[in-house]
Amino acid sequence: MHPRLRRLLPTREHIHENRWLRWLGPHLLHPRLWHFSRRGVAVGVGLGVFFGLLIPIAQIPFAAGTAVLLRANVPVAIGSTLVTNPVTFAPIYVLAHQVGAMLLGEVDADTPDFSAPPETAVEPDTSWWQQAWAGMLALGRPLLVGLSLFAVVAGSLTYGLIMLGWRIRTTLAWKRRKRKLIDVA
Repeated sequence: MHPRLRRLLPTREHIHENRWLRWLGPHLLHPRLWHFSRRGVAVGVGLGVFFGLLIPIAQIPFAAGTAVLLRANVPVAIGSTLVTNPVTFAPIYVLAHQVGAMLLGEVDADTPDFSAPPETAVEPDTSWWQQAWAGMLALGRPLLVGLSLFAVVAGSLTYGLIMLGWRIRTTLAWKRRKRKLIDVA
């Protein structure tokens, strides 16, 4: 792994001392969870992207806990949850809501109008908090469907691309080594 990338990832001690991840205890310190293998990195990135897109809060504990259970690379899983950050959060969630609304048939696919949340059946004499709650529920279903789709597709795609990229890189390295051996002989 490149030294600059390794410096950006959290250390074993830093993660073990984190109050949100302390519940993982000694399982978190297993050497296999910190080794940069093809499978470990691919599963770690896939998990991080999945939880980074699916869950708006507490992404890191979910990604780390699942990485421990699946024996994936923990720092990579934690680092890849940053797919959603203050810069990307709003565009991803707006797009996920739009996709979810289209999939649920709440918006005409030919002429989408995403300027306002879908209308809800709220009586006019209800209190403001009941109207606000109904509005959040109306936004929630399409958003949940869109985020779930994004999380599954992006997590699977990143897993597959890392496995493929790692394989290609290894194959090219083998061919270069073989070519050098032939040239020397």
